[in-house]
Amino acid sequence: MKVLLLKDAKEEGGQDPYVRAAWPTQNLFFRLQELGLHGLEATLIPVLSFEFLSLPTFWEKLSRPEGYGGLIFTSPRAVEAVELSLEQDGKSEVWKKSLRETWNAKPVYVVGNATASLVKKLGLEAEGESSGNAEKLAEWICSREPPALPLLFPCGALKGEVLPQMLKDKGIPMESIIVYRKIPHPGIQVNLDSYYSKQGIPASIAFFSPSGLTHSLKHVRELSGSSIEQIKFAAIGPTTARALAAQGLPVSCTAESPTPQALAAGIRTALQPHSS
Repeated sequence: MKVLLLKDAKEEGGQDPYVRAAWPTQNLFFRLQELGLHGLEATLIPVLSFEFLSLPTFWEKLSRPEGYGGLIFTSPRAVEAVELSLEQDGKSEVWKKSLRETWNAKPVYVVGNATASLVKKLGLEAEGESSGNAEKLAEWICSREPPALPLLFPCGALKGEVLPQMLKDKGIPMESIIVYRKIPHPGIQVNLDSYYSKQGIPASIAFFSPSGLTHSLKHVRELSGSSIEQIKFAAIGPTTARALAAQGLPVSCTAESPTPQALAAGIRTALQPHSS
């Protein structure tokens, strides 16, 4: 059965955990290994690109670990903002010689395995990665010894308010800084048109963020027509599931964790004949 995944575009040189090989590369379509193992013919079309913001200011904060009680990363993009900050003017050496060790003496909280993997490449030890989403990570942080200093939280322009509010309610200090924003991928419409003309109506469509949903849903509705009622909609997590529901779309499954394995299992179950 055909499955369409509408996701952010992975930067060149990076390996998306959902992706095995490009097909065809000029259209940015990808076959997905994990879903293939579950008997699903899956295609990924990027719907989001990213613009990084305030990196000099972010670096100033990273340069003062003594002013913070730890770090919070809820997305791979926030970690990439650290990587980009380190690429200029010998900052990577400063990081390796002193800053990395100082930050490692403090907790580094993360959501999901993909984010944790990037954090570990920076030489930092991650914790809370099995939390799966921001709400569960907030519960994890609240269960730990509260820090005397604020936790530094690099985030996107459209960050959710669940984690900040939960920490605030528990009296845990936090300082956020916006380091990236999501923008529509320039090839959304062309790639969706091409997919529908060649593959037809997919049995399932999975969304990976409310932003991705916002930028692609209009095209999906137009191309699917009345057949949209036959499509099983999947969400990578509860925030995206709520965004789908707010658009009046039935959510057939929400991945138990933001991993290819969990998403594949959820979609396979949703597509079984007895699933509603």
